[in-house]
Amino acid sequence: MPKVLSTMDKSQSQTVKALLALRELVLSGELLPGERVSELAMVERIGVSRTPLRSALVRLETEGLLEVLPNGGYAARQLSVQDVFAAIEIRGAIEGLAAKFAAERRLGAADFQPIADTQREIDDLIDRNQPNGRTFSSYVPLNERFHEQLAELSGSLFIQQQIERANAHPFASASGFIDVQTQMPDARKILLIAQDQHICVLDAIRAGEGGRAETLMREHARLAQRYLRQALEDQRAMDQVPGASMLRRVS
Repeated sequence: MPKVLSTMDKSQSQTVKALLALRELVLSGELLPGERVSELAMVERIGVSRTPLRSALVRLETEGLLEVLPNGGYAARQLSVQDVFAAIEIRGAIEGLAAKFAAERRLGAADFQPIADTQREIDDLIDRNQPNGRTFSSYVPLNERFHEQLAELSGSLFIQQQIERANAHPFASASGFIDVQTQMPDARKILLIAQDQHICVLDAIRAGEGGRAETLMREHARLAQRYLRQALEDQRAMDQVPGASMLRRVS
């Protein structure tokens, strides 16, 4: 039995290795939209066998980074602005449900302690620093932790899995446009707005106001749509967005 488990662990490790390498090739623009993924070339380049490579290709297709070609195989996907707006809206809808479910659970103070601690860490970060690259680098993991903890408050593993899947989209994650924010003159104002929305969502959940919590969370996700609109008007900012080469500017 230990030998079987060891083999399974090795297979999973190889799949993760292929997944990370392929995702980076797409997001960095090395694989251009419409460009066919050569399995033989990727096997040699990444250093994995075909089985984990194919598992990774399937996963990236479900994430929206690749598309299946009519004659078989995969190619890097091209996305429209409408595709990205829809992906952000979907994440907001699922996170809104998470907030609604959390409010309906009537949780106690101890349940809120982890996310309240994260909220305070973000407050301290914003209060102590002027917005710059270092500030935003520190903000990203805290923001992601806040969103993960909010999903956990829903009490639904299915909701958590769907949020994780939505966040896998290159533009839809809660921190998908953080790098763009560093290029904006009103960067501090944007951080304050986002954090105020975090606080309002938690207040609504604590008060058991499911409908309000859901609406606030959906509106919070739409901040990413605002960042995208601004980035599309500034090539320097757009260059900071991972996966920008996938985006077709013409709507």
